[in-house]
Amino acid sequence: MTPSPLRVRATFQTKFFFAALSAAILALAVAGVLFATTMRGQIDERIEATLVAETRMAADLITRDVLLSSVPEINAEAGRLVGVLGARVTLIAEDGRVVGDSAETLEGLASVDNHSRRPEVVEARETGLGRSRRHSDTVKIDMLYVAIPVKHPAIAFVRVALPLTDVRQQLQAVLTATLTALGIALGGAAVIAWIFSSRIGRRVRLIAGVAERYRRGDLTPPRLGFGDDELGVVARALDDSVQEVGRRLGEQARDRARMEAILAGMVEGVIVVDPQARLQLVNDAARQMLQLEEVLIGRPYIETIRLPAIAELVAGVLVGRTPDARQLSPPRDPSRTIMASAAPAAGAAAHGVILVLHDITELRRADQIRRDFVANVSHELRTPLTAIRGYVEALSEGDAGEDESRRFLEIIARHTQRMERLVKDLLRLARLDAGQETLDLIACDTHNLADTLVADLTPSASERGQRIAVTIGPGADFVRADLAKLHDALRNLVANAVTYAPEHSTIRIDVERADGDVAISVADEGPGIPDEDLSRVFERFYRVDKSRARDPGGTGLGLAIVKHLVELHGGTVRAENRAEGGARFTITIAAADHAG
Repeated sequence: MTPSPLRVRATFQTKFFFAALSAAILALAVAGVLFATTMRGQIDERIEATLVAETRMAADLITRDVLLSSVPEINAEAGRLVGVLGARVTLIAEDGRVVGDSAETLEGLASVDNHSRRPEVVEARETGLGRSRRHSDTVKIDMLYVAIPVKHPAIAFVRVALPLTDVRQQLQAVLTATLTALGIALGGAAVIAWIFSSRIGRRVRLIAGVAERYRRGDLTPPRLGFGDDELGVVARALDDSVQEVGRRLGEQARDRARMEAILAGMVEGVIVVDPQARLQLVNDAARQMLQLEEVLIGRPYIETIRLPAIAELVAGVLVGRTPDARQLSPPRDPSRTIMASAAPAAGAAAHGVILVLHDITELRRADQIRRDFVANVSHELRTPLTAIRGYVEALSEGDAGEDESRRFLEIIARHTQRMERLVKDLLRLARLDAGQETLDLIACDTHNLADTLVADLTPSASERGQRIAVTIGPGADFVRADLAKLHDALRNLVANAVTYAPEHSTIRIDVERADGDVAISVADEGPGIPDEDLSRVFERFYRVDKSRARDPGGTGLGLAIVKHLVELHGGTVRAENRAEGGARFTITIAAADHAG
């Protein structure tokens, strides 16, 4: 049920004011009641004492006037006494007859009841002083009676009566004064309560404002004081606590930011699982390795990572074991290999499990390349060495004729040159890998470069009936490169095309401007390269199909050298198949505006 929009929320100052005012009203009301009750009792006692004194005085006057004997004289005396006392006076004989009454005429006395059984008369006869509050049947009002026995021949008791209305009037005056005083005191209490509530309200509003600012995240220390009383002590204690919490939160935020920066910059994948097997953290490297599209933080990790090897590692750590690292492949990319290891967080499984993932795909690939390289080098060296050894042994036997010996020596020389080229290329690749070759960058004329390539390789191409065609587009006249190294890279590409292109085909060299760079492509009309081999053609000793090689004396390192030389210039080289058939190798390198 929603609160009414007209309902106004009371402030602390209003509540404090009404609380203080209510306390003041309650205290003043209790004090007023006690005061009124006390004053009423005191006034009542004083009136009664006065009435007793007046009665004794009247009795004393009657006792002295012994000459009073007849009823008219006695009644007249009662009338005289009322003028002196201001109260009703009744004179009663021993038998209870009323012989004088200031409120009755002589004719009325005869009809007045006998007063011998009146409570005040009975008490006066017994104790010497009688008092009573009752309704008077004679005057028809409530009266206060006081009776005293006297020694007189005709009068036995003197009774003085005072109407209670007079008493109430006196008490009303006291009550009015009391209420007036209470009203003034209440007004003063309201003013004082408002002053104190205003002061405390301002302080409370200050504290509430600081608390609200803290709630919004602004932990700037307040510039105003909270006071020296208990409220100020509590406020300062809470402020100090908030500042300390803010300081610690700031430290935690900085630590978390550093940790996130470290985790984001790590190439290793990191996964954190709590003791209840809920996922707590997955860094970007882990997301990419496992190809996780959605990470459900706070949910069981098995909902996000459904790999049996990961499950075995986590379960092993949670039960207190130290499982060995495992190799696994992402379900959507079986060609990649990931090494996963697990350890308890903070040294104990009670704090959770930390999984570390290492992508060893490239390491395994590099290791495979290394093994292939060693095997290829061994093969490339063993073949000419075997041939050289065989022909040397044949020559050493002395059975060969002069022509045969000359042919043997030519074969030995050819294999020696092959070994020399292989060693030379290996040494150059080693220098390129070690960054030992430097560049002498100049603006190279692509026309002269192309002419030199054509001049160098036209004899080899002509033997197979091949033709080399050159096209240089506008704006591609100069490139910024090391002329000798760029010439070596392009020569290897053209030589590769001459080797693998069919006879009587055209090898094209196209140079064109491409977004501030120059793209130099070498294309042939051969069978092309299988798509699965396009990414590997620049590896050492890699051949798409060894049966296609026309020149078995090639070192198999030419394309690898091309890639290293181009990357040394900051350029790129790629291999692709032409839509019309054949392969195309394209080198992209920075352009130069002129030859200066």
